[in-house]
Amino acid sequence: MSVGLLIITHNRVGQELLNTARTILGACPLETAHLNVPQDSSPEAMVHRGTELLTRLDSGDGVLILTDAFGATPSNVAVRLGERMGTAVVSGLNLPMLLRVLNYPDLPLAALRDKAYTGGRDGVLLVEPTPAEQDRHHERHR
Repeated sequence: MSVGLLIITHNRVGQELLNTARTILGACPLETAHLNVPQDSSPEAMVHRGTELLTRLDSGDGVLILTDAFGATPSNVAVRLGERMGTAVVSGLNLPMLLRVLNYPDLPLAALRDKAYTGGRDGVLLVEPTPAEQDRHHERHR
């Protein structure tokens, strides 16, 4: 058994991130599902569908729920589903977060939640040009 993974996002964002992660890794080591939340969807209907997915995904080790933007409808649905025992929710889904989770499929729920958080946080970097790139830029604009 292992932790299940439920991705809840606006439209098809989570589905596309999951497809990209599968392509990068060559496989998906966790039982996963995604809940696409259209702009005009009913939050109650999304919670109902999410509950069905949680039931399918939970093999006894719990379910990690990843969602995109905290405070938006997908996140609100995730928070409501996260009230169930055996779930953990992390908001701010990005590709580094998802890849980190999928690289540690044998971790228990709490540890996998922490990997999701650190993967997402550590995957956001400020990229500065190198001094050589800055020099080339200045040379072109003289």
